[in-house]
Amino acid sequence: MKSAGDDGGGTLWSVAFMAVLWFSAVAAMTVGGVRVARHRADAAADLAALAAAARVAEGAGEACRSAAVVVRDFGGRLKRCRVRGNIVDVSVTMAVTGAMAIGDIRIVSRARGGPAESESVPLPHTTR
Repeated sequence: MKSAGDDGGGTLWSVAFMAVLWFSAVAAMTVGGVRVARHRADAAADLAALAAAARVAEGAGEACRSAAVVVRDFGGRLKRCRVRGNIVDVSVTMAVTGAMAIGDIRIVSRARGGPAESESVPLPHTTR
């Protein structure tokens, strides 16, 4: 025998539990998407800096154009490209569309590329 005050209580708890699960899943997917975009932005910045450093001898314009092509292939935008001597400093922006009406999230990553100096690379010591 059921009491009159318990009608539909189980249904409400089930709906509330499903809503919590749904919001948790959407939040986890959003966080995962942002993490993937962060890794892509880091990789795009690293490769753009290396591509630009490889073209520094051809001039700053050519170096930055090369960096922009690499970043565009990754789906990002080259925000800044600065050439100082043989060193190239790039900044990359990636946009991620968030779920649950969060909107667009902008991720910025920076990288620097250039020749390695002999003092910065440790040489292996050989013993006999």
